Order: sequence, then C-alpha cells, then structure tokens
Amino acid sequence: MTAPELTSTLPPTTAARLKEIMGRLDDDGLRLALAESCTGGLVSAAFSGVEGLSHLLECGFVTYSDAAKRAVLGVPSSVLERAGAVSRVCAVAMAEGALRRSRADLAVSVTGYAGPAGPDAEEGLVHFALAREGRETEAREAHFGPIGRDAVRLSCLKCVLDLIEMSLNADARAAA
Repeated sequence: MTAPELTSTLPPTTAARLKEIMGRLDDDGLRLALAESCTGGLVSAAFSGVEGLSHLLECGFVTYSDAAKRAVLGVPSSVLERAGAVSRVCAVAMAEGALRRSRADLAVSVTGYAGPAGPDAEEGLVHFALAREGRETEAREAHFGPIGRDAVRLSCLKCVLDLIEMSLNADARAAA
C-alpha cells in the first residue's frame, strides 16, 4: 500500500494550481525561497512535495519567533519593535532577507495570526511579500477572519500561489 502524497491532502484545485505554477517556474528556470512564520513550514512542505518539481524549492526558512526572524533572515530589530512581526514591513524584510540569504530567483514570505493571538491581535490577519532581484518587492495583506488555524494556513498557501502567479504573469507581459 502506498502512502498518500502531501498534495493529495490538499484540496484538488489547490494541488493542481500548485503543480501548474511550479511547472511555470520550471519553464522559466526560476528557483524559489520561502520565509514562513504563521504557516510553520506548510507552504514549503507543499512545494517540496510535488514530485519531479521539488528541485525548484531552493530553501524554506521557518522563523516563528522574532529572534529567528532577526538571526536567520536579518529582519532589523527596529522593524520588529516599531511595526511588529505581523506587519507589511516585516513581511517585506522577511522576503528580501530570504532572497539575500539564498540562491533563489524569487522569495515569498508569510507572517500573521493563524489563530487567536491576544486581545489586540486580529485573528486571521496575514501579511505576504514577494521579492525578486532588481524589482520592487510586492506586498499583500489578507484578513481571513476567525476561520481556524488550518483554514488560515491553507488560505495562505493560496495567497502565495497568487503572488507567484502575478509575478510570472508580469514576466510574460514584459516578454510579449
């Protein structure tokens, strides 16, 4: 009996989209780095689980704590102190740090609150960023609401796919 693949545990449309986008990355010769916080490695696991295309994942950084964000990705202490770990500026710093600290062509970051996080924190608030050499870093904010940790994490994977697809589509438009 064969064990199920990780992609088989994803919703079928998400698994198909993941494979399609990875195919496009492969066609363009692009390697990916991921910097994750609230998703805890789920996005990296999804990308590394696609048979025949996992080589496109250069690396994945899971930096849950502020200390790890500083040490591993080089997020400035001032960003974490002023804006906090769940902020646009932190997501940008994470993506740019992942790009600098890898040999990837593009890097995507995810930081947010997948579940309840305290009285002043919005459950389901997540910030994303995509960095590429020589381009302005793209950022996005999502408000998933109190839909549960797993649903937020899965929604984050879909947003990461959106960001990568947006970047690849911009490449296609520029080449046309």
